[in-house]
Amino acid sequence: MKNNNATILIVDDVPKNIQILGNILSPHHFKIAYAQSGEQALKAIEYNNFDLILLDIMMPGMDGFEVCEVLKNQNKTREIPIIFLTAKADMESIVRGFEVGGEDYITKPFNAAELLARVETHLLLHEQKKSLKILNENLEEKVRERTIELEEAYKRLDNLEKAKTDFLSIISHELRTPLNGLMGLSSLLHQTQLNSEQKEYMQYLNEVADRLTRFSEIALLITHLKVQKYNAELLSTSVKYMLESVVEEFNAKYPDHTHPLQLNDVQDNLMIAAAPELLTKSLNLLLDNARKYAGPEGKVKLLCDDTKAGWVDILIEDNGPGFRKEALEHVYELFSTGDLSHTEGTGLSLAAIKLIIDVHEGGMLVENINSGGARIKLSFKTTDRQSI
Repeated sequence: MKNNNATILIVDDVPKNIQILGNILSPHHFKIAYAQSGEQALKAIEYNNFDLILLDIMMPGMDGFEVCEVLKNQNKTREIPIIFLTAKADMESIVRGFEVGGEDYITKPFNAAELLARVETHLLLHEQKKSLKILNENLEEKVRERTIELEEAYKRLDNLEKAKTDFLSIISHELRTPLNGLMGLSSLLHQTQLNSEQKEYMQYLNEVADRLTRFSEIALLITHLKVQKYNAELLSTSVKYMLESVVEEFNAKYPDHTHPLQLNDVQDNLMIAAAPELLTKSLNLLLDNARKYAGPEGKVKLLCDDTKAGWVDILIEDNGPGFRKEALEHVYELFSTGDLSHTEGTGLSLAAIKLIIDVHEGGMLVENINSGGARIKLSFKTTDRQSI
């Protein structure tokens, strides 16, 4: 017997029945206690812990059903398994026993093998219930502890995110302030007499300052998007108007570009749900990169394709060197190694644009063109003014 250290209470008003039960159970080293009435049983249970109760139904005073009801209504004794002892094998007594909370029943005269099997089964179940209860209590405690740890970790993470955002905001501001002064001084110097070598230095200085300015802006934008501080309001936006504005800005920024940027025909009523400021920034970044790697004499194209029902694709193409294979494999990752802007760079621009496209629930594809160069496709669901 696996539960031979269990304590069993036998309740029966007939001494002979108690003796028979004791003779069956004693050889298996159970700890046995006896009671000859319902009242004695309740008193014994009040001062002792029992693992199982063998309870006679027909007794003077409190019968077995009443004793069972009392025990099942008390927290201390509710979980003790009760096996009814009865000379009645009628269905009514059996059903009543289960209704008041009994786990099983054994009919008189007792069959030793059956009695031992039922006793062992219910003792094992009782032990497993206790173990499960302890396990659940321990699990609940661990869950509570883990929840507290996670809440504390979340608070620390939230503080770190805020610190990171504040830090990058400060860095961005502190970079822009001296850079604006630097750009202003550079502009003044351009108006003075400079030799060819000095002009070359000034051009390089302008490029570095512009690169730093873009870096600070992109880093701050990524931080806002990553920590969900930027709540973009999507408005019904005219694709044609937005793209024409981008083309005009590009050509004004690069007047010496050999091939001015042009736009293919776009329908006047083509609309998408967009945050215009974010999307325009994305297109400007992509076009700046395309122009950078195609060179002043390279070709940069801005195309709009609305042939796919319910969607519009905006494509930026250049005839530069294209992306290396390693770059395409990690094109949306922040600070990954390899080139993410054709031949060099941290890839912050593409990472920021991907976050912006995600805000729009759109798609982004970066690929090389078979004939040479690179293509970036941004996809958006079309809409109309009434649906926004």
